[in-house]
Amino acid sequence: MRTARPVTKPAKQRKMLFQAPAHIRHKLFGASLSAELRATHGAKTFPVRSGDTVRIMRGDHKGFEGKITRVDTKKFRIYVEGLTREKVDGTTVFAPIHPSKVVITHLNLDDKWRKKVLERKKKLHKKVEEAAEKPARKPAEVVEIKEKVVEEKAVVEKKPRRKRKVTEKPVEEKTKPEETPKAKKPRAKRKTAKKTEGGA
Repeated sequence: MRTARPVTKPAKQRKMLFQAPAHIRHKLFGASLSAELRATHGAKTFPVRSGDTVRIMRGDHKGFEGKITRVDTKKFRIYVEGLTREKVDGTTVFAPIHPSKVVITHLNLDDKWRKKVLERKKKLHKKVEEAAEKPARKPAEVVEIKEKVVEEKAVVEKKPRRKRKVTEKPVEEKTKPEETPKAKKPRAKRKTAKKTEGGA
């Protein structure tokens, strides 16, 4: 898959954001997991979904916790249960929140596909931890390993390649045939009608 070059112009960035396809929009809905969920699932972030319980970390509604009722993929906003604001005409509406401003405290795992994604992330996290725990090899050990490899290569003798028999072809000198100067043809004399004195 061809990766897109990073765009630096704000107008183009906004265009890419609002014209993004569904699979990219889904990734942009990622919110950070709480410390407890990080420990159990081995993931730092996860896309929010309706049914998840979230806590708002920034903005006017900081500290508010509730369930997500609706996810607006078109406007990149989520709506939390109980979080409303009053309009000028007196009606109350849900206050929109950007998913980056929240922390997921409880995951809705009704979907089997979502469980599989979390399991996959957990396996990856374990592999990374195991790799970090392994002690790094000392430079002397690395040198010894390299020497062993070189010795093993020297032991294995390679068969000599067969040489191709190249028959030398006699080089034919391309000589141009001797050019003889062409004899010039005499110009044909013009036939001129003899003028008669008397005239016809």
